[in-house]
Amino acid sequence: MTIPVIVIALLIVGAIVIYNGLVNLKHQVDNAFKQIDIQLKRRHDLIPNLVNSVKGEMKFESETLEKVVQARAGAVNASKSGSMGDIAANEGLLSQALGKLLAISENYPNLKAIEAVKKLMEELAHTENALSFARQLYNDLVTKFNIKQQVFPNNLFASMLGFIPAVLFELPKDSKERENVKVEF
Repeated sequence: MTIPVIVIALLIVGAIVIYNGLVNLKHQVDNAFKQIDIQLKRRHDLIPNLVNSVKGEMKFESETLEKVVQARAGAVNASKSGSMGDIAANEGLLSQALGKLLAISENYPNLKAIEAVKKLMEELAHTENALSFARQLYNDLVTKFNIKQQVFPNNLFASMLGFIPAVLFELPKDSKERENVKVEF
C-alpha cells in the first residue's frame, strides 16, 4: 500500500517541478519578446526623424526614402497584429530598406556634416545592435523552452498542461529579406 502512494506522490511532485520550470521559461520567453518590442518601437520612432532630416539633402533618392517609410508602416502594422511571422517578415523588409538608406547616405558628405543626422544615424545603429542582441536572447530562450517541452519526461506532461512550442524570430527561408542589400549609383 505504501509503494503506490510513494509512486503517486513522486509523479505529482515531478509534474509540479516540470510545470514550474515550463512556466518560468514561458515568462522568460515573453519578457524577451517584450524587449524586442521595445527596441522595435524605438526603431520605428527614430525612422521618421531620420527620413525628415535627410530628405532635403537626398532629393534624388526619393524612391529609397519612400521605401523606408512604407517598410516602417508595414512593420508598425505587423507589430500590432502580434504574429511572429508577420513581425519578422516586415522587420526584415524594414532592415533592408534602412540598410540601403544608410549605404546611400555615405555618398552625401553634407549629410555626414549635419550633427542632427549624425546623431540620428548613431542612435539608429545603436538600436539595431540592441535589437540584434534582443532577438538573439529571445531565440535562445525559445530554443531552451522548446527543448524543455520535448525532453523526457517533460514531453509526457507539457502538452497536457497546455504548453505549446514558441516560435523563433526568424525570416522566412525563401524571403527576399535574406538577400544582401544591393546599392547602385
